[in-house]
Amino acid sequence: MGEMIELDDHARAYLALPDSGSGPGVLVIQEWWGLNPQMKGTADHLAENGFVALAPDLYRGELAGHDEMDKAGHLMSTLPAERAAADMSLAVDALREHASTTGSMIGAIGFCMGGMLSLLVAALRGDAIGAAVPFYGYPTGDEPDWSGLQATVRGHFCEHDDFFPADGARDLEARLQGMGKDVQISFHPAGHAFMNETDPFGIHNAELAAQLWPEVIEFLHVELS
Repeated sequence: MGEMIELDDHARAYLALPDSGSGPGVLVIQEWWGLNPQMKGTADHLAENGFVALAPDLYRGELAGHDEMDKAGHLMSTLPAERAAADMSLAVDALREHASTTGSMIGAIGFCMGGMLSLLVAALRGDAIGAAVPFYGYPTGDEPDWSGLQATVRGHFCEHDDFFPADGARDLEARLQGMGKDVQISFHPAGHAFMNETDPFGIHNAELAAQLWPEVIEFLHVELS
Protein backbone atom coordinates (compact mmCIF):
# COMPACT_ATOMS: atom_id res chain seq x y z
CA MET A 1 0.00 0.00 0.00
CA GLY A 2 2.73 2.45 0.94
CA GLU A 3 6.08 3.56 -0.43
CA MET A 4 9.46 4.69 0.83
CA ILE A 5 10.11 8.42 0.57
CA GLU A 6 13.19 10.58 1.12
CA LEU A 7 13.23 12.92 4.11
CA ASP A 8 16.66 14.31 3.26
CA ASP A 9 19.91 13.02 1.76
CA HIS A 10 20.21 10.32 4.44
CA ALA A 11 16.85 9.74 6.14
CA ARG A 12 13.95 7.81 4.62
CA ALA A 13 10.47 6.85 5.77
CA TYR A 14 7.58 4.61 4.78
CA LEU A 15 4.46 6.55 3.77
CA ALA A 16 0.99 5.00 3.62
CA LEU A 17 -2.01 7.02 2.41
CA PRO A 18 -5.73 6.42 3.04
CA ASP A 19 -8.04 5.53 0.17
CA SER A 20 -9.95 8.76 0.80
CA GLY A 21 -6.86 10.70 -0.23
CA SER A 22 -6.51 12.67 2.99
CA GLY A 23 -6.67 12.33 6.74
CA PRO A 24 -4.96 13.15 10.03
CA GLY A 25 -1.25 12.42 10.20
CA VAL A 26 0.21 9.74 12.46
CA LEU A 27 3.91 9.11 13.02
CA VAL A 28 4.64 5.38 13.42
CA ILE A 29 7.82 4.54 15.33
CA GLN A 30 9.51 1.18 14.95
CA GLU A 31 10.35 -1.58 17.39
CA TRP A 32 13.98 -2.47 18.02
CA TRP A 33 13.97 -4.80 15.01
CA GLY A 34 13.91 -1.84 12.61
CA LEU A 35 11.50 -0.70 9.91
CA ASN A 36 10.53 -4.23 8.90
CA PRO A 37 7.46 -5.50 7.00
CA GLN A 38 5.46 -5.82 10.22
CA MET A 39 6.01 -2.17 11.08
CA LYS A 40 5.17 -1.11 7.53
CA GLY A 41 2.02 -3.19 7.91
CA THR A 42 1.14 -1.18 11.01
CA ALA A 43 1.39 2.01 8.95
CA ASP A 44 -0.77 0.38 6.27
CA HIS A 45 -3.35 -0.56 8.91
CA LEU A 46 -3.56 3.03 10.08
CA ALA A 47 -3.93 4.22 6.48
CA GLU A 48 -6.76 1.72 5.98
CA ASN A 49 -8.47 3.44 8.90
CA GLY A 50 -8.22 6.93 7.48
CA PHE A 51 -4.80 8.22 8.55
CA VAL A 52 -1.78 9.46 6.66
CA ALA A 53 0.87 7.26 8.31
CA LEU A 54 4.61 7.88 8.16
CA ALA A 55 7.20 5.54 9.68
CA PRO A 56 10.78 6.87 9.72
CA ASP A 57 13.57 4.36 9.14
CA LEU A 58 15.63 5.17 12.22
CA TYR A 59 18.23 2.48 11.53
CA ARG A 60 18.65 3.77 7.96
CA GLY A 61 18.26 0.45 6.21
CA GLU A 62 19.53 -1.93 8.88
CA LEU A 63 17.26 -4.67 10.26
CA ALA A 64 17.42 -7.46 12.80
CA GLY A 65 15.48 -10.68 12.39
CA HIS A 66 13.48 -12.18 15.23
CA ASP A 67 16.28 -14.71 15.71
CA GLU A 68 18.82 -11.89 16.07
CA MET A 69 18.01 -10.39 19.46
CA ASP A 70 21.65 -9.52 20.09
CA LYS A 71 21.74 -7.57 16.84
CA ALA A 72 18.46 -5.84 17.67
CA GLY A 73 19.82 -4.85 21.06
CA HIS A 74 23.01 -3.58 19.46
CA LEU A 75 21.12 -1.53 16.86
CA MET A 76 18.96 0.03 19.56
CA SER A 77 21.78 0.72 22.03
CA THR A 78 24.06 2.26 19.40
CA LEU A 79 21.38 4.37 17.70
CA PRO A 80 22.70 7.94 18.04
CA ALA A 81 20.14 9.82 20.13
CA GLU A 82 20.66 13.14 18.35
CA ARG A 83 20.35 11.52 14.92
CA ALA A 84 17.17 9.68 15.92
CA ALA A 85 15.68 12.91 17.27
CA ALA A 86 16.61 14.74 14.07
CA ASP A 87 15.16 12.01 11.84
CA MET A 88 11.92 11.92 13.83
CA SER A 89 11.65 15.70 13.68
CA LEU A 90 12.19 15.59 9.91
CA ALA A 91 9.41 13.02 9.70
CA VAL A 92 7.12 15.21 11.81
CA ASP A 93 7.63 18.13 9.44
CA ALA A 94 7.25 15.98 6.33
CA LEU A 95 4.01 14.55 7.65
CA ARG A 96 2.53 17.91 8.65
CA GLU A 97 3.46 19.44 5.30
CA HIS A 98 2.22 16.54 3.17
CA ALA A 99 -0.65 17.55 0.90
CA SER A 100 -2.76 14.63 2.15
CA THR A 101 -2.47 15.50 5.85
CA THR A 102 -5.39 17.34 7.40
CA GLY A 103 -5.13 19.45 10.53
CA SER A 104 -2.17 21.19 12.12
CA MET A 105 -1.44 18.56 14.78
CA ILE A 106 -0.39 14.96 14.23
CA GLY A 107 -0.30 11.83 16.36
CA ALA A 108 2.53 9.50 17.32
CA ILE A 109 2.35 5.78 18.02
CA GLY A 110 5.20 3.44 18.82
CA PHE A 111 5.92 -0.02 20.13
CA CYS A 112 8.75 -1.22 22.41
CA MET A 113 11.67 1.10 21.58
CA GLY A 114 9.17 3.07 19.52
CA GLY A 115 6.90 3.47 22.52
CA MET A 116 9.74 5.16 24.35
CA LEU A 117 10.57 7.30 21.32
CA SER A 118 6.93 8.28 20.77
CA LEU A 119 6.97 9.89 24.22
CA LEU A 120 10.29 11.60 23.60
CA VAL A 121 9.31 13.02 20.20
CA ALA A 122 6.01 14.23 21.65
CA ALA A 123 8.01 16.18 24.24
CA LEU A 124 10.50 17.38 21.63
CA ARG A 125 7.81 18.47 19.16
CA GLY A 126 5.00 19.67 21.37
CA ASP A 127 4.27 22.25 18.68
CA ALA A 128 3.17 19.49 16.31
CA ILE A 129 2.16 16.35 18.21
CA GLY A 130 -1.28 16.47 19.77
CA ALA A 131 -1.78 12.80 20.65
CA ALA A 132 0.59 9.98 21.56
CA VAL A 133 0.00 6.25 21.99
CA PRO A 134 3.07 4.51 23.45
CA PHE A 135 2.93 0.72 23.68
CA TYR A 136 5.16 -1.00 26.27
CA GLY A 137 8.12 1.35 26.11
CA TYR A 138 9.31 4.30 28.20
CA PRO A 139 12.56 6.23 28.74
CA THR A 140 15.00 4.80 31.25
CA GLY A 141 18.08 6.42 32.72
CA ASP A 142 18.25 10.20 32.96
CA GLU A 143 14.89 11.96 33.24
CA PRO A 144 13.96 13.62 29.93
CA ASP A 145 12.81 17.22 29.69
CA TRP A 146 9.03 16.85 29.66
CA SER A 147 8.27 20.58 29.59
CA GLY A 148 7.39 20.52 25.90
CA LEU A 149 4.91 17.65 26.17
CA GLN A 150 1.48 18.98 25.15
CA ALA A 151 -0.02 15.82 23.69
CA THR A 152 -2.83 13.81 25.15
CA VAL A 153 -1.13 10.51 26.00
CA ARG A 154 -2.92 7.18 26.21
CA GLY A 155 -0.40 4.42 26.81
CA HIS A 156 -0.75 0.65 26.84
CA PHE A 157 1.64 -1.40 28.94
CA CYS A 158 2.00 -4.96 30.18
CA GLU A 159 1.61 -6.43 33.63
CA HIS A 160 4.23 -9.03 32.66
CA ASP A 161 7.09 -7.25 30.91
CA ASP A 162 10.76 -8.02 31.52
CA PHE A 163 11.90 -5.25 29.16
CA PHE A 164 9.83 -2.34 30.49
CA PRO A 165 8.39 -3.38 33.89
CA ALA A 166 4.94 -2.14 34.83
CA ASP A 167 6.19 -0.40 37.98
CA GLY A 168 8.36 1.90 35.85
CA ALA A 169 5.38 2.82 33.69
CA ARG A 170 3.28 3.53 36.78
CA ASP A 171 6.02 5.78 38.16
CA LEU A 172 6.25 7.64 34.85
CA GLU A 173 2.48 8.11 34.71
CA ALA A 174 2.47 9.54 38.24
CA ARG A 175 5.36 11.92 37.51
CA LEU A 176 3.81 13.23 34.31
CA GLN A 177 0.40 13.64 35.90
CA GLY A 178 2.12 15.52 38.72
CA MET A 179 3.43 17.94 36.09
CA GLY A 180 -0.11 18.52 34.87
CA LYS A 181 0.25 16.41 31.73
CA ASP A 182 -2.78 14.60 30.28
CA VAL A 183 -1.41 11.08 30.60
CA GLN A 184 -3.30 7.85 31.22
CA ILE A 185 -1.75 4.41 31.02
CA SER A 186 -3.68 1.15 30.80
CA PHE A 187 -2.06 -2.05 32.05
CA HIS A 188 -2.94 -5.32 30.37
CA PRO A 189 -2.53 -8.95 31.50
CA ALA A 190 -0.04 -9.67 28.74
CA GLY A 191 3.66 -9.80 27.95
CA HIS A 192 5.97 -7.54 25.98
CA ALA A 193 5.14 -7.11 22.27
CA PHE A 194 1.66 -8.63 22.62
CA MET A 195 0.44 -6.44 19.73
CA ASN A 196 2.97 -7.83 17.24
CA GLU A 197 1.16 -10.38 15.08
CA THR A 198 4.45 -11.88 13.87
CA ASP A 199 4.87 -13.03 17.49
CA PRO A 200 8.64 -12.66 18.05
CA PHE A 201 8.41 -13.80 21.68
CA GLY A 202 5.58 -16.31 21.38
CA ILE A 203 3.14 -14.20 23.41
CA HIS A 204 1.04 -12.38 20.80
CA ASN A 205 -2.45 -11.77 22.18
CA ALA A 206 -4.72 -11.58 19.14
CA GLU A 207 -7.87 -11.08 21.21
CA LEU A 208 -6.40 -8.15 23.14
CA ALA A 209 -4.95 -6.60 19.98
CA ALA A 210 -8.34 -6.85 18.27
CA GLN A 211 -9.88 -5.06 21.26
CA LEU A 212 -7.29 -2.28 21.46
CA TRP A 213 -6.88 -1.32 17.81
CA PRO A 214 -10.39 0.17 17.48
CA GLU A 215 -9.83 2.09 20.74
CA VAL A 216 -6.53 3.49 19.47
CA ILE A 217 -8.01 4.45 16.10
CA GLU A 218 -10.99 6.19 17.69
CA PHE A 219 -8.74 8.05 20.14
CA LEU A 220 -6.49 9.33 17.37
CA HIS A 221 -9.40 10.42 15.20
CA VAL A 222 -11.03 12.28 18.09
CA GLU A 223 -7.84 14.00 19.24
CA LEU A 224 -6.69 14.96 15.75
CA SER A 225 -10.03 16.00 14.26
